[in-house]
Amino acid sequence: MSSHPTKRRARPVRARDVVDHLPIPVAAKRAGFSFRYSYAEISSVGNSARFKAKRARYEDGKLSAESFEGELDPRSYEHLMNDVQRFFVDQTALSLRAFSAFLLPFKTNRDRD
Repeated sequence: MSSHPTKRRARPVRARDVVDHLPIPVAAKRAGFSFRYSYAEISSVGNSARFKAKRARYEDGKLSAESFEGELDPRSYEHLMNDVQRFFVDQTALSLRAFSAFLLPFKTNRDRD
């Protein structure tokens, strides 16, 4: 006994237009893949501050990269570090504020003697 109870009828071959067989454009193939990478480093060395940065990206089938270095005024470095520290403390406080209701004891209306 056959595992298929019915047989498929043979169908005639259809002719198709040439347009259906054109290759996909190259740009459409690569449209889904791209990336960007960046890196920055600021350090204090002696009486000056140094800045290094690197960037790379791949878009539309092209890879491009650049890097540069420079020196900053020490006062600019101090202002930058103060801003970064203030931003970090503010973000940490904002994150911890969401948990403060769970960490702090509830207020009670007891009279103190």
